[in-house]
Amino acid sequence: MSEYSLKLDKFLIPLIANLINPVILELGVENGISTKKFLELCKINKGKLYSVDIVDCSKVSEDKNWKFIKTSDDNFDFIKSEIPEKIDVLYIDSLHEANHVKKLLYGYYHLIKKSGFIFIDDISHLPYLKNKNRNNFYCEINNKETYDMLLSFYNENYEKIFLNFNFFSSGLAVIQKNSNDPLSNYNNIKTREFSLKNLFRRFFSKIKVS
Repeated sequence: MSEYSLKLDKFLIPLIANLINPVILELGVENGISTKKFLELCKINKGKLYSVDIVDCSKVSEDKNWKFIKTSDDNFDFIKSEIPEKIDVLYIDSLHEANHVKKLLYGYYHLIKKSGFIFIDDISHLPYLKNKNRNNFYCEINNKETYDMLLSFYNENYEKIFLNFNFFSSGLAVIQKNSNDPLSNYNNIKTREFSLKNLFRRFFSKIKVS
């Protein structure tokens, strides 16, 4: 079993396994690993899966509970015309760039039912560091930027959502909707890491150690 498949089995599927008649929107299909897992759930719980990809992935399954939509996942008006008005689960696994993930969050959030879930794959840059086995500059930087973006997103919307991170493999963010209030825009978090006060703290910490 691949790490990706194991991640879904251990940290995603159990959270939605008890949803009845779930409506799932999947952004990014590729080889259909997540698609088939969602369809297994839909078969058991009488749900419906809608999957979006710019590549024709229509042959991944012939399941009657599946509808494939060939388009860009930010083609919001078209996709919304092809799916129900409300959904239980949004799975984001397409273009792993922070600005694109942010665009999808704000574009689809209002469709999520209260207590529904948003899952975002690839939020950990750790496996892609220069000295790690997946050494990859693009994935390292983009996953780190996505992670930082989600922290800022949560910082401004913490009363409306629950947010958890899992760092197994390339990571997974789990957002659960806690309110029907609209999302707030946000600015990047400004910490005191580089403040004069913290520079003094670090300086005197080194003196104590020596």
